[in-house]
Amino acid sequence: MPLVRISLAKGKRPAFRRQAADAVHRAMVETIEVPPLDRFQIITEHEPADFVYDAKYLGIARTDDLAVIQITLTAGRSLEKKRALFRRIADNLAALGMRREDVWINLVEVAKENWSFGNGVASYAPPEAVPA
Repeated sequence: MPLVRISLAKGKRPAFRRQAADAVHRAMVETIEVPPLDRFQIITEHEPADFVYDAKYLGIARTDDLAVIQITLTAGRSLEKKRALFRRIADNLAALGMRREDVWINLVEVAKENWSFGNGVASYAPPEAVPA
């Protein structure tokens, strides 16, 4: 049930964008047990003036090849699983030629009832009570 947003500086090839999206999804399937068909991703490219980041925050040297990855998911995964996810995403993107230093990840955890996958229905909420 994750929603993945991948933000990149403008100019990446379409094939690279798809490979990066595949790499992130594969990491989620392998580390936090996301079902393989549960895939919702938004990939955006940004003009340099609209892609603002600190190139040295926390002593990590970032470049204009930075990827900002934000994953909204249901709360409840352990710190161990989150760390495994961060490592696997960085490893998978490094295999595509990205520097691990340029992989920035943020998890946004939400309650399970905050998802609607269509039809205006709270997909994972308990059924609505029928008024008497």
